[in-house]
Amino acid sequence: MATMLEGRRQTQPRSSPSGRETSLWSSGFGMKLEAITPFLGKYRPFVGRCCQTCTPKSWESLFHRSITDLGFCSVILVKEENTRFRGWLVRRLCYFLWSLEQHIPLCQDAPQKIEESTGVQNLLSGRVPGGAGEGQAPDLVKKEVQRILGHIQASPRPFLVRLFSWALLRFLNCLFLNVQLHKGQMKMVQKAAQAGLGVLRVAWDSRACSPALRVLLRKLGGLFLPPEANLSLDSSEGLLARAVVQAVIEQLLVSGQPLLIFLEELPESPGPRLSALGQAWLGFVVQAVQVGIVPDALLVPVAVTYDLVPDALCDIYHASAPLGLWTGALAVLRSLWSHWGCSRRICSRVHLAQPFSLQEYIVSARSCWGGRQTLEQLLQPIVLGQCTAVPDTEKEQEWTPITGPLLALKEEDQLLVRRLSCHVLSASVGSAAVMSTAIMATLLLFKHQKGVFLSQLLGEFSWLTEEILLRGFDVGFSGQLRSLLKHSLSLLRAHVALLHIRQGDLLVVPRPGPGLTQLARLSAELLPVFLSEAVGACAVRGLLAGRVPPQGPWELQGILLLSQNELYRQILLLMHLLPQDLLLLKPCQSSYCYCQEVLDRLIQCGLLVAEESRATQSSCSSSSRPPPRKKGSLSVRTQSSPSVLSGPSET
Repeated sequence: MATMLEGRRQTQPRSSPSGRETSLWSSGFGMKLEAITPFLGKYRPFVGRCCQTCTPKSWESLFHRSITDLGFCSVILVKEENTRFRGWLVRRLCYFLWSLEQHIPLCQDAPQKIEESTGVQNLLSGRVPGGAGEGQAPDLVKKEVQRILGHIQASPRPFLVRLFSWALLRFLNCLFLNVQLHKGQMKMVQKAAQAGLGVLRVAWDSRACSPALRVLLRKLGGLFLPPEANLSLDSSEGLLARAVVQAVIEQLLVSGQPLLIFLEELPESPGPRLSALGQAWLGFVVQAVQVGIVPDALLVPVAVTYDLVPDALCDIYHASAPLGLWTGALAVLRSLWSHWGCSRRICSRVHLAQPFSLQEYIVSARSCWGGRQTLEQLLQPIVLGQCTAVPDTEKEQEWTPITGPLLALKEEDQLLVRRLSCHVLSASVGSAAVMSTAIMATLLLFKHQKGVFLSQLLGEFSWLTEEILLRGFDVGFSGQLRSLLKHSLSLLRAHVALLHIRQGDLLVVPRPGPGLTQLARLSAELLPVFLSEAVGACAVRGLLAGRVPPQGPWELQGILLLSQNELYRQILLLMHLLPQDLLLLKPCQSSYCYCQEVLDRLIQCGLLVAEESRATQSSCSSSSRPPPRKKGSLSVRTQSSPSVLSGPSET
């Protein structure tokens, strides 16, 4: 009740020392408003294409130009047309009827097939050195296999699955305004699968769930990695647990059931980071394809973006203890109570990137492996002064801790899983659309912390949207500009203040304190969009720092000359120091190609000017007169230079 009342009070006018705070929709602007289209040109771009270098056949065969012409649909909206029935009563019971019509295939002999798999039988018979069958009774080992299997999964209960589907749809309709999905993406995935999809199996983290919640999730189709799978390689319990998990994955792939794996860490981590548990699950899938249990498997990178993360999800993410069954239920009830009768609902987008063949990727990745070195081997000669240039080689580094299942793989298979995970993460992040609240938070946090008039914010919102589209990313909104800002500011009303200072306009001011932290989390969605410019700007600043006196000002005059080779070297050093998953680098992408891409982005946004000079000597000048320039040099305009977030009015 307190939350609901607080939300109502924030929409009412009240006085303040700097002016009168008012609501956005009660004020007019007296200016011509334009509509924002979520694409440049005539057609909407398709983002999330698979890698043309590693999977050229999938890139060509699993995509059709006609799917870009299809529109969007709300996946949580069930209508009469989605059922087999028609009539007045059907329109009021369509969610219930839809859940009853869902086909849930049953596999009663799945435990028996898992026990009869090759890997488990080898351990039971003692043919594997150190296996669980050595020196133990077969009945005891079979009971141990059944115990481990019960910890991993359970047979889905059709009644529970249908009931949960109905309850989840009703809950999402109360929480979200819509959950949009591109019809072309769904059609592309269905055509690639060439068969109906069964019950979705989700790989969960057992440490984040209580025992009671794990029991419920297993009956709904969830999978959990047993703790014995993380034991050492010479442990008989670890060998048996990993063999049972491998058999479970093989059985799922043979039966054609889809498996959902979370490859990214929880949202509170800074930037996109790979999950060690997700890579472990992906390693089991790679093994099943390599040994020929299934001829191939299709991987579909998925991304989900929100206008604002719901309160229930925030409570789950930031919980210090494992999530319990009643704790989750109370979080859901609090979220429903806070949104009861409230028009401030959230929009969400689900993005399905282009599927690609795992078998094709494995063959392509193994054929193009070259020499690789560790981070210590790369940087030690430079630190010791034995080498002045960064070697022309690619970096291979362990960015995430390796768990027991990955340690059981060969070194080449571990490298294959890490590179595959980087590909999937890069595709999912690249296909995710930027929401309107992220753009609003970026403008307020990095450009207008002291406040900005709404009439100016309208133009800058449109400008930043165009900058995002020019870089090949998608946005998750469209419509009238005033309506978009009204929707964004209504969702951010707990973190911004609207002050009516002059007639016909509003002053938008970020609230200090925790509100700035929330704006920073939202603005992090734009990090992949401007990541190349950020790396290039850090490299330029590093070079400028060596040419400026320690106590001197950063505001240099005129034009400063930098060598292109110096910038290449500085960017390469940053690439070797920063995590590969944070940079969203594809393993097949050359470092020097990435350096050239960074320089092109800096030149495109106006921070660098590339010119060939007639002089043969390099020079650095801080005066207003341009210095002589040498061939292959880049001039950095350190004064009156347009920046990425400068806006149209300041450039």
